[in-house]
Amino acid sequence: MHSPDATSNEPLRAPRVIAVTGGKGGVGKTTTSVNLAMAMIEAGQRTLLLDTDLGLANVDVMLGLSPKFTLADVFAGRCELQDTILEGPKGLMVVPAASGKRHMTELLPQQHIGLVNAFSQLNIPLDVMIVDTPAGISDSVLTFCQAAQEVILVVCDEPASVTDAYALVKILSRDRGVNRIQVLANQVPNVNEGRSVFDKLERVTSRFLDVTLSYLGAIPRDEWLRLSIQRQEPVVEAFPTAPASLAFRDIVRKIGKWQAPQGPRGHVEFFTDRLVATQGSTVA
Repeated sequence: MHSPDATSNEPLRAPRVIAVTGGKGGVGKTTTSVNLAMAMIEAGQRTLLLDTDLGLANVDVMLGLSPKFTLADVFAGRCELQDTILEGPKGLMVVPAASGKRHMTELLPQQHIGLVNAFSQLNIPLDVMIVDTPAGISDSVLTFCQAAQEVILVVCDEPASVTDAYALVKILSRDRGVNRIQVLANQVPNVNEGRSVFDKLERVTSRFLDVTLSYLGAIPRDEWLRLSIQRQEPVVEAFPTAPASLAFRDIVRKIGKWQAPQGPRGHVEFFTDRLVATQGSTVA
């Protein structure tokens, strides 16, 4: 798919950029990213889903898409960022990363920043961009979280998930100045369990770190979700009334009430030029 260019001369509005991260692998970051993006589309938001797991990408797999170009081709100079955009279900736009390309996991910090800056050249109207980050605390995870306006931290009720989530929050707040994080409890048996996972994490962060955690909600453990993953479809589309689907839609409603980006914050950031334009129009 080659994306439609903006037709008017009006500056493109800065989209809300949300990084979905998790510290530990296996907590359901990509499933969360895919379903939030899909629920955003259903809510009428023009949405782009960016896979930044540069070495082990799987957003395209989860959506049953076959990319012609990936971010590996952009870095190799074989295509522009715009050429990688795939059309997913219901008009969801997807920028796929590469799978099985080890050199992509060894990019330099300035190359991660270069990718963030490359989004300024995308001449397409967008309301939201969801950034699916890899697991861990590598430079790429930290940069992509820092470059987003909001960070959603996915945690499960396992000691390792909570410990790794704390480690990621600590490094993001200490080294990258990220001082506000939304926490999403995943695969919980019931709603109370979600809140208790959040409380565990919040107890340690409030004692030792200068960071504000907010509880975004919980996604229940759901067989329909597992089935949708096997079918390579988002659960919100495959099984719209499943408990997980209702929970994802509820999260999207909450996100819709967040304040829109007001202008650049003065560090590495997606769509800086659009943020400058937004700031100019709000000042005027």
